[in-house]
Amino acid sequence: MTQEERLRIEEDIVKMLKTVFDPEIPVDVYSLGLIYRVEVADDGNVEIDMTLTAPNCPMGDYLFEDIRQKVQSVEGVTSVNVNLVFEPEWDQSMMSDEARLELGFM
Repeated sequence: MTQEERLRIEEDIVKMLKTVFDPEIPVDVYSLGLIYRVEVADDGNVEIDMTLTAPNCPMGDYLFEDIRQKVQSVEGVTSVNVNLVFEPEWDQSMMSDEARLELGFM
C-alpha cells in the first residue's frame, strides 16, 4: 500500500467516524475527541483506539459496532479492531471547537 493510498483510507475513515453519533449527544464521536488513534496497516487492517465520555456509558457496545461496521465499509479496509482505552481520561477539552459550540460550552 502506498502512502497516498493510506492517506486516502485514513481520510475516508475520519469521514465515516464523523457519521457515528452517541444517541444521547448530538455530536459525532470524532468531534467529541473520543477517537484517540486510527492506524491503517499495509494489509488494510485498521486499529482504532477510542474512549467513552464515561466508563459506564450504556451506549458503548452500540458505538463500537457502529464504528466497526462503518469503517469496515471503507474501500481498502480489510478488517477493523476497535480498542476501548481509558488513558488518557476523556474530558471536555478534547472536543473540537465545533462540538463545544454545538453543546453550548462556548
